[in-house]
Amino acid sequence: MRFRNSFLLTHTIIILSLGLVVACSAKKYVPEDKFLYTGAEVIINSEDTIQGLEELQGELEDVLRPKPNAKFLGMRPGLYYHYKAQKEKPGFITKFLNKKIGEEPVYSSRVDLSQTESLLHNRLENRGFFFSEVSSNIEEDGKAKEASATYNVRLSHPYLLKNYQLDSDSLMVYKEINSSLNKTLIKPGMRYDLSKLKLERERIEGDLKQKGYYNFSPGLLIFEADTNQYSNNRFDLFLRLKKDVPEKTIVPYKITKVNIFPNYVVDTDSIKKDTILYANKNFIQETEYFKPERLDPFILIEKDQFFNPTTSRNTSRRLATIGAYKFINIRYDEIDSLSTDSLGILEANIFLSPLNKRAIRAELQAVTKSNDFAGPNLELTYVNRNLFKGGEILKITGKFGYEFQLVKGNQSGFNSLEFGLKSDLIFPRLLFPISFSKDFFTYAIPKTRISLGADFLNRTKLFSLTSFYTSFGYFWTANKYVTHEFNPISVNLVKLTNTTPAFDDILKANPFLQTSFDQQFIAGLTYSFTYNGMVDAYKKHQFFTNLNLDIAGNTLGLLSGSKNGDKPSTFLGSEFAQYAKADVDLRYHFNFGKEQKIATRLFAGLGMPYGNSEVMPYTKQYFSGGPYSVRAFKSRSLGPGTYVPEIDEFNSYFNQTGNIRLEANVEYRFPIYSFFKGAIFADAGNVWNTKENEALPGGEFTGDFINQLGIGAGAGLRIDIQSFVIRFDLAAALKRPTDGKKFNFDYANPVLNFAIGYPF
Repeated sequence: MRFRNSFLLTHTIIILSLGLVVACSAKKYVPEDKFLYTGAEVIINSEDTIQGLEELQGELEDVLRPKPNAKFLGMRPGLYYHYKAQKEKPGFITKFLNKKIGEEPVYSSRVDLSQTESLLHNRLENRGFFFSEVSSNIEEDGKAKEASATYNVRLSHPYLLKNYQLDSDSLMVYKEINSSLNKTLIKPGMRYDLSKLKLERERIEGDLKQKGYYNFSPGLLIFEADTNQYSNNRFDLFLRLKKDVPEKTIVPYKITKVNIFPNYVVDTDSIKKDTILYANKNFIQETEYFKPERLDPFILIEKDQFFNPTTSRNTSRRLATIGAYKFINIRYDEIDSLSTDSLGILEANIFLSPLNKRAIRAELQAVTKSNDFAGPNLELTYVNRNLFKGGEILKITGKFGYEFQLVKGNQSGFNSLEFGLKSDLIFPRLLFPISFSKDFFTYAIPKTRISLGADFLNRTKLFSLTSFYTSFGYFWTANKYVTHEFNPISVNLVKLTNTTPAFDDILKANPFLQTSFDQQFIAGLTYSFTYNGMVDAYKKHQFFTNLNLDIAGNTLGLLSGSKNGDKPSTFLGSEFAQYAKADVDLRYHFNFGKEQKIATRLFAGLGMPYGNSEVMPYTKQYFSGGPYSVRAFKSRSLGPGTYVPEIDEFNSYFNQTGNIRLEANVEYRFPIYSFFKGAIFADAGNVWNTKENEALPGGEFTGDFINQLGIGAGAGLRIDIQSFVIRFDLAAALKRPTDGKKFNFDYANPVLNFAIGYPF
């Protein structure tokens, strides 16, 4: 979508902005004897160089109360609509906006300086700055009817640790604590820090729990600081157990029995059930719901183990990956009759509540794609869980979609109808000739997936495509961040039918394109590696990597023999493709401030046809441009290289692809108000071919590729409601591939992109 009249658009925005400024002026509603509180400032003065001063500043600012009314572009719309709603007969819109964003006014009379000073003193002492001085005052601006507070902090010399030691005792728990002190968070020379002392207690508790101390807690430990030995703000720190701690809190616990309830229903404990002993575990179920030999590999808790919370968490996570259970509850019962003074006894009970065995789900989607197609998509999915009593899941999905081209012009008329049927049979284990021990995959057990499906696509005015596909492979989670997917068998057969004369002319004009549609029998293997550091949402630095490999045709090449002259080899009467393709998607997010980040992305992909193929299959080629790519250019409107189609050329949509793709993106994301987010971005990229194509002059990859990048920049508005994102990005070209080294900002012809979700 394009805005041709940028002058009109700019002036419309200015008029709307001026109206908002006038409408949101709340100062006139402030009572005569009141001052609107605008916030507080903490000023820190110190004679010493303080490590972590910025962190200390932030912690002190966090205790400041009350918080002032929220601002948006220097205005206070929430406050304004609160005031308006208090007037006689407020309108419907005013009452609605007050309900949604209204805020009661925060006046300076609510500020309690002495209480805030006490809170600041407390935080300073927690950080080792004892006997610091805090003073405060309020400044009032009668003309603006505003007031602000200032807190001046004069830091004392901090107290620094000289020695840290554990009290000596004959109890075994002291020996266990002492053996872990090499991992302590407390180091000589550090400033007194209450938060680090708490973390040290939690570290010790975690270490003891790993060794079986089931009832131990951080509250059993106490720190004592001694400053009497020094006169220069130094202190010694001693750690010991509190007096008269319960005996069961300082002994390790061993598991003597493991009970598993594979088909547990709440309040059915009194029902008589059969018990099967397998691998030293009791599998208790009325009738066999889950085979013990299939369930046992997911359970890491064993008889005669010491209690370990990590083992429990890992067991719970592995059981959850089966996909057959709604609730997983691991409960430990203390058996006091078997316990001794030095050893506690536990019984582990694992309660597994199944999901419904069969389910049908209907899903209506509003789909937007990177090729500028959009439209409704209906999916019906039937699920049968625990199919063979080993956690297997059968999924059968039927889909119907109607899509239309968002971008008009030379690409109009590309509406499409799509029907599909797909079945997946997932085994929660490896179907492999070699068996692996249950501890070989520490985080999660790989799954085996067998897929079979068919799709029919009718692209109006052009062609119909019928495809059949099947695959056999494995997927697994290696840890919190890394996932793998490996398909040693992947077969795809595509038949092009019902071509129109217009599309036949497109193929005749470009023999390479014709060949890419001829070889649609693709058989090979695929592998995908993903590292997703974005799961740590609050980290300052986040990384994401996705690597894909796709190799096709080698096995079929061996079975079919060599080419017959210039004719490609066939298998079962169909030409098959031979190629190798690899691409990598790298992302880095730098988080700073509140909901602000710099998001970057680099994509590089290469596909190489060989043997039986002179060109990559069309479905495996790359294209550039669109809402998830270089947003200043419409989808499939970049490249290859410096190739430029004739004006309104009908076949440019199919011609502008390549087997090399390079892209780079950078985006600054920031909050605007509530669920409205903003972005400023720049994109660069293009596609190329490794061989010259006479039908696409300038499309070959050369050493001058940097100067052939399409570059654009723009701004975006995102509506982010609990991670459901509706995105509008307006961008204009800074440089087209044909511009060489010159930049030419085409602000008069911006491109509006609409999409669901963030671009990267």
